[in-house]
Amino acid sequence: MNASDLIRLSDIALYKAKNTGRNNWVFYEPNMGEYLIQRREMEKEFREALCHRPVSAGLSARYDIKTSRIAAVEALVRWQHPRLGLLMPDQFIPLAEETGLIVAMSDVVLEKACKDMVHLSPDLVISVNISAVEFNTRGLAKRVKAALQKSGLKPSRLELEITENVTISNPDITLETMKQLKDIGVRFLIDDFGTGYSALSYLKRFPFDGIKLDKSFVFAMEESENAKIIVENIIGLGKAYSLAVTAEGVETAEQLKRLKHYHCDEAQGYFIGKPVALDVLNLEALLQS
Repeated sequence: MNASDLIRLSDIALYKAKNTGRNNWVFYEPNMGEYLIQRREMEKEFREALCHRPVSAGLSARYDIKTSRIAAVEALVRWQHPRLGLLMPDQFIPLAEETGLIVAMSDVVLEKACKDMVHLSPDLVISVNISAVEFNTRGLAKRVKAALQKSGLKPSRLELEITENVTISNPDITLETMKQLKDIGVRFLIDDFGTGYSALSYLKRFPFDGIKLDKSFVFAMEESENAKIIVENIIGLGKAYSLAVTAEGVETAEQLKRLKHYHCDEAQGYFIGKPVALDVLNLEALLQS
């Protein structure tokens, strides 16, 4: 075995480590060669999917607790894989980020979401998730504006969801992009709030319009008094900063009842409704329900 062989095998181990998540390491094993072959095949299939549009969006409703109406919907990306069936985001988003295809994928989802929403209720808002990799790529504001212009959707009906680590990884680019889009009316939400490194200084510095309470806290409310206190305090924090609070992962009537008691603004989860295909007929049925 020579130096070239060692470099090749270390690259295979590197790909494997990246796929298992951040801050991980692995030793090379003989079966990893098969993993690399499969990964390259997945990358090829994903590129083809973006060209032929089997990467689509599902629809998850956000329920206004006070008015008992659907106030917004979130576009959830899905990949209808030809061999593996319907894949969830955690099964292909890391691949999209590593290969640089995340921007093309997000553009597909954003364009479809805006196009499908434009002819529906003028009060309904749609939110789209933007990854840290994409947000820190210059040109995002230009692409969002292009999607809005192409579809005719009013900017005020579009919300972009970003996780807390986006503001930490490159705060200057984040702030610049947010200001460009806020100026035309686009809104911003912090997704999975409570799981990252947020501080009050970030809520002050960045022009967010709302926060989405991570589902782990909602789930824990039924078992933990501490979780109830955390949820109530986060909702109170949102009120103090004039931020709308959406609780994710609501699955029971008891959870919804408690959130209403805490004066939470919105709820999202299977108790409200399971995600459906993002098309006009399904969306109209959802609104009627």
